Amino acid sequence: MIEINLNNITKSFGFKNILNGLDLEIKTGDKVALIGENGCGKTTILNIINSLEKPDSGTVSIRNTSTLGYLYQQPEEIYNTSIVKDILYDSLKEIKDAKDKLNKYESKMKNDPTNLDIISKYIKTQEYFMSIGGYEVDTLIDKVSHGLNIDYLLESSFNTLSGGEQKRVVLASIIIRKPNILVLDEPTNHLDINTIEWLEDFLNKYNGTILLVSHDRYFLDKVVNKVVLIENGKAITFNGNYSYFLKENEERLEREFREYKDQQKLILALKKKIKQLEEFGRLAYPLGEGFFRRAENIRKRLERIEVKDKPVIKDNLPINFEMENRSGKDALTIKDYDLYIENKLLIKDININILYQDKICLIGDNGCGKTTLIKNIIKGNDYIRKGTNIKIGYIPQQINFNDNETVLDYARKHYIGEESHLRSALDKFYFHKENVYKKTNKLSGGEKVRLMLFSLIQDKCNFIILDEPTNHIDIFTKETLELVGLNTKKH
Repeated sequence: MIEINLNNITKSFGFKNILNGLDLEIKTGDKVALIGENGCGKTTILNIINSLEKPDSGTVSIRNTSTLGYLYQQPEEIYNTSIVKDILYDSLKEIKDAKDKLNKYESKMKNDPTNLDIISKYIKTQEYFMSIGGYEVDTLIDKVSHGLNIDYLLESSFNTLSGGEQKRVVLASIIIRKPNILVLDEPTNHLDINTIEWLEDFLNKYNGTILLVSHDRYFLDKVVNKVVLIENGKAITFNGNYSYFLKENEERLEREFREYKDQQKLILALKKKIKQLEEFGRLAYPLGEGFFRRAENIRKRLERIEVKDKPVIKDNLPINFEMENRSGKDALTIKDYDLYIENKLLIKDININILYQDKICLIGDNGCGKTTLIKNIIKGNDYIRKGTNIKIGYIPQQINFNDNETVLDYARKHYIGEESHLRSALDKFYFHKENVYKKTNKLSGGEKVRLMLFSLIQDKCNFIILDEPTNHIDIFTKETLELVGLNTKKH
């Protein structure tokens, strides 16, 4: 049974078509990953499916009995002033409304215990409450809260939580709702290792349909049974996990390149034949009409050929961190430091000594203080001593730009050189042609990371702090980062 069907979808954001005649079919029980370069339209597809955006043309069909649960890249602002427990219970509106009715009838029965009309309504509501799983909801919430490690946050306000904690709360509210279709945009971002493992197990056992975007190739290998590559505004489907996709896609590119070269040879041969026949016709004048007819037939054949595009294999990002000045031997020293947020002790007695050319990874549960420690290192204090000639470059979890800036405006502040050279350098970071005029607040998460990486390289910093830099970048860029010896929170 088809759950989701997109037919001939086009979508433009002014500078170019993001989706260009895209077709996508997802059946009941499919566990599908959308993959592709940053900015190729993955999140746009999810937004179209969830009616948050409209396609410029084409049709979107969702099975009318299906229910969708959509996890956004960023937690929704509507939760900002809510208590976590309320968010989880509010996700079960039907059960919550029935429970409120039961409480109302119970209050009335205390005041009027012999009122048969109230008793009858109470019994009917109680039967309905049982049929929709009302008495199991507390057990379900406890189970999901424990699995996603948010049980200690139930009384907390959403806007006081870390990015990882917020992501887990929103994910929990969706899981508790039990939709037929889970639509998850980068669900593993900001999750710690234990939570990712729990989520993998949950999704493997999930009986519904899953459509997700993730840049975690190990997660994809364990969870999905179908990979859809978004390329040139269209969808190419591979029936297997990510490892299967890698093998099949490589063979596809090789096959397409062979077919392109064969077709180019054929086109060249036909053009040469046309030219030769027309030359024969002129030499045989006035008896050369047959040569011209044959040339015209070949020309018509040539016109009917649907010319294949040359397969494009992208170059890796030129990520090369060069220092202007090297630091001293001791790059950073933290001694006997207690890390607090407001009045809460996060980490006690921090003692760290980072040396020149060290690559350090901070790991720990969400909310344990990793990002807070990073921010304090950047600000500095009496317990945190930066080494000689330290120049810090920092990519935060949440990247925010000036709303009025374009990519070119931002890059120009970090680049020394002529405008033409700057445009060429941005092109190597996949900001091609008109894309340099794209507003920075309209960039995808991965595009923001690429622009920040570009600026850090231009700044020639000698101490790089990356707070979950691989969260939003595509798999191909992530592999490039690994090749230059960088990984999550390496400094």
